[in-house]
Amino acid sequence: MSEASQTDGRRERANASRRRIALAMLELARAGEISPSAETVAETAGVGRRTVFRLFSDMEGVFREMHAVMVERISPMFAAPFQAATWRGRVEELIERRARMFEEMRPIKSAGDAHRHRSSFLQNEHRRITKLQRDTLLAVLPEKIRNDGERVEALDLALSFEAWRRLRQEQRLTIKDAAAVWRRLARALLD
Repeated sequence: MSEASQTDGRRERANASRRRIALAMLELARAGEISPSAETVAETAGVGRRTVFRLFSDMEGVFREMHAVMVERISPMFAAPFQAATWRGRVEELIERRARMFEEMRPIKSAGDAHRHRSSFLQNEHRRITKLQRDTLLAVLPEKIRNDGERVEALDLALSFEAWRRLRQEQRLTIKDAAAVWRRLARALLD
C-alpha cells in the first residue's frame, strides 16, 4: 500500500470519527446535556477518549463540526423556493419552514448559545444566521411593510429563534401550538 493511500485512509477514519463525535454531541444536546464530559462524548460516539482530544483541541472545533452537520440538515429548508403566489402565503410558508428548522436547530443552538460568549465562531455564526433569517423575512414582505421600520422589527422579533425557543421550552407549547401562536402574531402585525 502506498504512503498516499495510507494517509488518505487515516484522513478518512479521522473524518468519520469527527463526524461521529459531532453527531454524539448533537444527540447529547438533544438530551439536554449542553456541556458533556469528554468521556461521555467518547462513549456516545463509540470512540476512545483520546480520540476526542486528538481530533478536537478545544470546544470551538467541536462546535464547528456540529454546526457543519446542522447546516447540512437544514440547508435544503433554507434553500427551497417559496411556492405561494402571494406574499401572505409566503409568510405562512416561512412560519411553517421556520418551525421545522428551529425545532431541528433548537438543541444545538441552545447548547451553542450557552457557550457563545467564549467562542468567536459561535458569535459570528449567530450574527450570520440572524441576518439570514431577517433577510429571508424581508424578501417575502411587500415594500409597504418593509418600509415600516417598527413593524419589521416586531415581525423579526416575533418570528425569531429566541421567540420559538421560549414558546417551546419556557411556555412548553407543542410544535403545532407554537406555530399557531406565530401565525396569530404575524396576522396581528400584518393586518
